[in-house]
Amino acid sequence: MEKLKMAVLYGADAVYLAGTSFGMRSFAGNFTDEELPRAVQFAHAHGVKVHATVNTMPRKGEVDRLPQHLEMLQEAGVDALILADLGAFTMAGKYAPRCQRHISTQQSIANYACAQAWYDLGAQRVVLARELSLEEIAEIRRRVSPELELEVFCHGAMCVSYSGRCLLSNYMTGRDSNRGACAQPCRYEYALMEEKRPGEYFPVFEDETGTYIMNSRDMCMIDHLQDLLDVGVDCLKIEGRAKSAYYAAIVTGAYRHCLDDIRAGRPVDPIWRDEVEHVSHRHYATGFFYGQPGQYYESSRYIRDWQICAVVTDCDAEGNATLSLRNKFAAGDVVEIVGPDMKPFSLTVPMMTDGEGQPLTEPKTPQMVFHMKLPKAVPSMSFVRHAVELSGK
Repeated sequence: MEKLKMAVLYGADAVYLAGTSFGMRSFAGNFTDEELPRAVQFAHAHGVKVHATVNTMPRKGEVDRLPQHLEMLQEAGVDALILADLGAFTMAGKYAPRCQRHISTQQSIANYACAQAWYDLGAQRVVLARELSLEEIAEIRRRVSPELELEVFCHGAMCVSYSGRCLLSNYMTGRDSNRGACAQPCRYEYALMEEKRPGEYFPVFEDETGTYIMNSRDMCMIDHLQDLLDVGVDCLKIEGRAKSAYYAAIVTGAYRHCLDDIRAGRPVDPIWRDEVEHVSHRHYATGFFYGQPGQYYESSRYIRDWQICAVVTDCDAEGNATLSLRNKFAAGDVVEIVGPDMKPFSLTVPMMTDGEGQPLTEPKTPQMVFHMKLPKAVPSMSFVRHAVELSGK
C-alpha cells in the first residue's frame, strides 16, 4: 500500500498491481482481497486508474479459480486487467466485463498484425515487447486501429530472455520465472568446473571486462521522452513492483516532471532528470529502442549512493514536521528533502524531539516517530535522504 500511495502522490496516471495470485511478481508484497478495494479507493480518490496483473499462464487446477478472482477484481473497482493467456483473456471478458483488457508484455507483441489481432479480439491496449526499436513501434502505430492504445516500458530492469520467457530459473532453482518467482540466475557470476576436478574453478570471460555473461543493464529513457511521444506511444510504464516505496516515488516523480516539461514546450529541468540517479539501480541503458543495448559484464551489483533516513508523515505551514525513522542519522548531518511535486533541497539537521517532546540528537529505533523543524512546509510522504556509499564491491 505504501508503494501505491507513493506512485499516486508523486504523479502516476495509473498504477499496476496484483492480487495474491495470477501475477508475475509473487514476491512483491501483493494485495489481499481485503486490501485491494482500499487500494483502488485511494487511487480513484486521486484521479488515478488501477490496472491489475493477471498475466501468468494458469495451469490445470488454477483455471478453475480464475473466474472468482476476476469477479473479485471487478468488484474491487479495478479499471483494467493485464492479461497474457488467451483463455484468461476470454474469461476476463465474461467474468469481469466492466474492466478493460490490456495485453501483457509477456505476450511478446512485436508486430502490427499481432497487435491488431488482440484489438480485434477485444483488447483496448497492448504492452509491446521490450525488444522493439522506435522504428518498429512507429510502424505498429501506423498500421493498427487508431483506437488501440500502445504502452511501453520506459524504465526498470531488463531480462536477458525474450520478454521474460526464461526457463533458466526453473531449471536451476525450481522457481518458475513465468509464474512470478524468478531467482534471477542471469545475474549470477559464473565459472567453469571440469567434471574430474571438482572445486577447481576456471573463470569464464565473455571478453576482457568480466564474467557476468548474461547480466542486463537497467532501462532508462528519461532523456528520450520526446522520441517516445513522436512514435505514438500512449503510455509509459515504469517497472518497479519489486522495488521500494522510495524507488516508486522518486522515479515516478522524475518522469512526471520531465514529461510535463516536454508536453508544455519547456526545457526539461535537470534537477528532475538527476533524480533517477538517486535510487538504487544497475548501470543504465536505453533498452532496444535504438538497437542492441549491450551488457555490463563487470558486476551485477546495484549502484546505491543514497539512503532514506525518514519519511515525513505530517508537516504544518511553519515547517514543524512529524517523521518516521527508516535509517539512522543525527543532528549536524547534511541531508536532502524531496517530496511530491517539490524540488529537493538540502539542510543541516537541527536538534530534534522525540514523541514526548524531549530533545533528540539521533533517532535510532526503526519506525520511531519524532519531530524536526524544517525551513519550510513540505508535503506528507516527503523523504529525508543522505548520500552514502552502499553499492558494495
